[in-house]
Amino acid sequence: MMDRVRLLIILSRPLFLLGGALVYGLGVGIARYLGAPIDWSVYIIGQAYVTTMQLSAQYLNEYFDAPADQQNPNRTPFSGGSGAVGEGKLSQETVMWAALTALTVLASLTVVLISVVQLTPLLVTLVVLAFAGSFFYSTPPVRLSQTGYGELSTSILVANLVPIFAFVLQTGEMHRLLVMSTFPLTTLHLAMMIVFEFPDFLNDLKFEKLTLLVRVGWERGMVLHNILILTTFLLLGLAATFGLPWAIALPAFIPLPIGLLQIWQMRRIAAGGKPNWTTMAFTAVVLFGSVTYLLAFTYWTR
Repeated sequence: MMDRVRLLIILSRPLFLLGGALVYGLGVGIARYLGAPIDWSVYIIGQAYVTTMQLSAQYLNEYFDAPADQQNPNRTPFSGGSGAVGEGKLSQETVMWAALTALTVLASLTVVLISVVQLTPLLVTLVVLAFAGSFFYSTPPVRLSQTGYGELSTSILVANLVPIFAFVLQTGEMHRLLVMSTFPLTTLHLAMMIVFEFPDFLNDLKFEKLTLLVRVGWERGMVLHNILILTTFLLLGLAATFGLPWAIALPAFIPLPIGLLQIWQMRRIAAGGKPNWTTMAFTAVVLFGSVTYLLAFTYWTR
């Protein structure tokens, strides 16, 4: 019994759920910075909604990718599936039941959300886009994860729609600080997803899974990764130039050396160096998490 609980925890990818909580907190932090009173009951319901949507998307992804993931010899803690599904572990049927349970809870939370906040066209649009992006990432017939566009849709969902959703729940409207703060995170998240795909590259080719990296090729993928990281900090600088307070923007530049390290590592691999994809993935997670955290922390403490 305890072993199944442990496998369910692994299946749920707690680190990814923490990332969802971080970007959600960023959206509420911006609302607080702008003087909006925080409704903590709405905060909790909204966070539960985001986490449950993440869980349903992750479980569906595990279910539909299980045959390929189980034959991936290069799985890392961040890619190639959770490692919780297979012989002697959780069955695909169990994973599907977990997904259906999460979707049922999500439907219940939707009813609760409708009862505590005022529905607006903006909020409805955000919910519909977020659900469509998460549900159809792995689910047929769309399967965005196999089109080469799933990475972009996921990055927009995580780095843009979740903070905007959190902000709109508290304020009912949009603000330019949301765009200035979240667009740099979108490019950074996309760079992180590219790193995640390198260990799976040969396995994805084998199973004809058309990921972004498979579509552009590993050489162009390395260049794209480096450009995206540089673009992140360029966008932060442009945002500060056009109205994002420097007191907010400057702390987000602290992880820049980590970004430069990530670029150096990728260039070294491109030149023929032996890759350590687990270390690369960990560095990518730290980079995205630290920039997001510093933005959120600064908004919350100003």
